[in-house]
Amino acid sequence: MQLITRAIYHLETTQLEVGTLAFAVLNFLTYAVWWDKPLNVQCPHPVYWNVSDRDEFTRLRILRRIFRPVIELIGWAEIPTSRKLRVPTFDGSIKLEGSDNMVLRLAGLLIATIFGGIHCMAWFFAFPACQEQALWRMSAIAITCTPWLSILTVLVFNVLDALDACFDAVYALFVMLYITARAVLLVLMFTTLRDLPPDVYKAVLWTSLVPHL
Repeated sequence: MQLITRAIYHLETTQLEVGTLAFAVLNFLTYAVWWDKPLNVQCPHPVYWNVSDRDEFTRLRILRRIFRPVIELIGWAEIPTSRKLRVPTFDGSIKLEGSDNMVLRLAGLLIATIFGGIHCMAWFFAFPACQEQALWRMSAIAITCTPWLSILTVLVFNVLDALDACFDAVYALFVMLYITARAVLLVLMFTTLRDLPPDVYKAVLWTSLVPHL
C-alpha cells in the first residue's frame, strides 16, 4: 500500500522498500503453504529409525555435500532417507507422486520468479551511481531467471544423458550465481541510502486519502 500510494503521488521510493516488499510477499506465500500445518502439538509420537555406523553421505560427491541443505530441500533421489535418530533441517525424504512433485516444483519456481520480479520494480529508480544501477539490474535478472535456467539445465542433461560431474559443475555455478546476486541486492539496498533524492523524505498524507477528514 505504501509503494502504491507513493507511485500515485509520483514520489521516489528507495530500494530498501522494494526489498522489504519482496520479503513480505515471500513470507505471505510461505504462510499460505503452511496454512494446514499442525500447531501446538501436545502429544508426541516417538519414531525409531534404523541406525547405521557408516557415514550416510560418503556416496555423495563433494559438491553435493556442500550444497546438502539445498539438495535435501528439493528431495534429491540419492539422499538417504535415514538419519542418526534426527530429522534433518531441510527434509526432502517425503515421497510424493509425480503430479504432486511437479506442482511443488512449479510453485517454487513461481515464488522465486515473483521474488525476483519485485526487485525488477526498481529498474528505473534513482541510484547514486550508474554502476550501482547496472549491478541492481543484473542481479535482479539473475535471481529471476536462474531458477528457470537450472530447471532447463536439468531437462537438457537428462535428454543428453551427460556426466554427473558436468551436471554438478553447472548446478554449482547456478547456485553460486544466485547467492551472489542475492548478496549484491542486499548490499545495494543499504548502500543506496547514502544519497537519496529529496522526494524520498516526503511522507504520504494518509489523512487526505480518508473521506470526511
